[in-house]
This record gives sequence, structure tokens and C-alpha cells, in this order.
Amino acid sequence: MKWFLLRRLGGAVFVLLALSIIVYAAFYVAPGNVAQIACGPRCSPAQVAQVSEQLHLGDPLYVQYGHFLQGLFVGRDYSTGTGVLHCQAPCLGLSYQSDQQVTELILAKLPATASLALGAFALWMLLGVGTGLLSVWRRGRLTERVLTWITLAGMATPVFVIGLLLIIILVTALQILPFPDYVPLTEDPEQWAWNLLLPWISLALVSAAPYARMTRASMLETLAEDHVRTFRAYGVGERALVGRHALRGALAPVIALGALDIGSMFGGAVLTESLFGIPGVGRELVDAVKHVDLPVVVGLVLVTGFFVVLANAVADILQAMADRRVVLA
Repeated sequence: MKWFLLRRLGGAVFVLLALSIIVYAAFYVAPGNVAQIACGPRCSPAQVAQVSEQLHLGDPLYVQYGHFLQGLFVGRDYSTGTGVLHCQAPCLGLSYQSDQQVTELILAKLPATASLALGAFALWMLLGVGTGLLSVWRRGRLTERVLTWITLAGMATPVFVIGLLLIIILVTALQILPFPDYVPLTEDPEQWAWNLLLPWISLALVSAAPYARMTRASMLETLAEDHVRTFRAYGVGERALVGRHALRGALAPVIALGALDIGSMFGGAVLTESLFGIPGVGRELVDAVKHVDLPVVVGLVLVTGFFVVLANAVADILQAMADRRVVLA
């Protein structure tokens, strides 16, 4: 297990370094005149040249990337024209629109996105895995066919369609839930959960369907393995086979899928945040792209990549705990 964890840690560091190189090259090298974008369309050539000098755009590419890494690990100084502003590590640069540090901007939006992601993740895992287990338990019966139809419908329906239907039914018609108005967890935990319940349900209904399908397929595959047939031959009941012996081995692909989804969710659920007016990372990314705010876009892409890599590392550990064969692979 120790060498398994070291391999996964080394792989995660390598992926993050490669991601930083790709993202930097894609956004800062490919577009061309970054100084003009940073300064704005009304800047004079002299102002554009000054911005280019401040951003070290005249240096070789490896030197520019070195300044970028320096900001991530030890911080970086930026000239404001009248003085010098120090951006503390991890420094992702300054926003072209607000001159705010990108790290501070992301940290201000991250709690809302984390609240949405974690709550929806818990709900869709419960619904997805539970539905998959019930489908296996009732396989060959009407219940399995109904659940299959429901999961297929969930996979084919966009989240904004389900969100709009829930708003019409639960908010407008029945008035059971309020329209979401994000309240920080530290201010009022009850209102925090109550206002996020509708977005959680919307995301869970859409995202639970693949988990139900994968849980069902993995469970059926595991139930056909030799050791399960041996347990069945010794008279072990079907409930014990499904819940105690087959489930543990069938969870590995479900955990891997969950890691990808939760990591991506921390990069912002753009449609859900826009639909329900949640001030999270997804809405910030949309605004940054609209205003061509490259440091914010780069910062959000790197943060998303970081959470995806982190979630996959945690998933590898959970997979190893659930199935020891993963360690030997």
C-alpha cells in the first residue's frame, strides 16, 4: 500500500505540472497579443508596451513560464504604475477587469460551489447506488424495467430542463421550496441547506442515472464471478451476497466515476449556478470568458484540474481499500 500511494502521489504531481504547462501555453502563447488584451482596446501603443514589459512578455517562453511558476510557489510582484503590488502564493495573477488577485477572487466564490457540489454529490450517490442495487435485487421483474426507463430518461434530460420543471412545480405551483438565494453556511446553516435543496435535487436527478446504470452493470458482473457462485453454493442468502460480498467489489468503477464528477463540479456547475443564481465559480468563469479575462480563466482551469486530480487520488485510495486487487495492478 505504501508504494501504491507513492506512485499515485508522484503521478498526481506530474499531471498537475503537465496541466500547468498546457494551460499556460494555450492561453498565454496561442492568443498572440496578450498585452493588448490585458490593457484593453482603447490603450495606446505606449500603454500596451508598458503592460507587455510588466508581464515580461518580451522574455523567452521558458522564462515567462518560470515567472508563472514562481507566482504559484513563492508569490510575485506586479507593477501598478505608481507602486508595486505583491501577490502572495499561490499567485494566479491579477484580474484584468478588477485588478483583484485571482486567488482571492476564486476563494470568495469557492464556498458556494463547494456547497452545491458536495450536497448534490451525496444525494446523487445515494440515489444512484441505491437505485442500481434495487434494480439488481429485483432483476427480471417489472421493478427493474421501470427503474431502467427512469434512469434512461434521467440521462437524456438536461439539468436546466429538470431545474425549470422543479421551479415551476415546487416553487411556483406548490410553493413548497423557496427560489434559491444563497446563504453562507457560517451565517445560517438551516437557510443554507433549505435554499440549496432545489439545486441539489436538480443535479442529483440528472447525475444519479449513470451511477445507477454503472452500479447495476458492475453488480451483475461481480455476481457472476467464481467466488460469488461459491458463496451461493454454500447456501449464502441473496441479500448477503448482494450487500456484503458483491457490493464491495462492484463499487470500484462507481468510485472512479464519482471522483471525476465531484472534481469537475468544483470547477463550477455553470448551467446550475446560472439557472439558480448561485454566486459560484461557474458563473465567474462565464463572466471571465465573456470579458476575455485571461488570468481568471487560467486560474479557474488550473483550480478545476487540481480538484479533479485530488479527487482521483482520493478515489484511488478508496478503491484500494474497497478492493485490494487495485494495489497489485
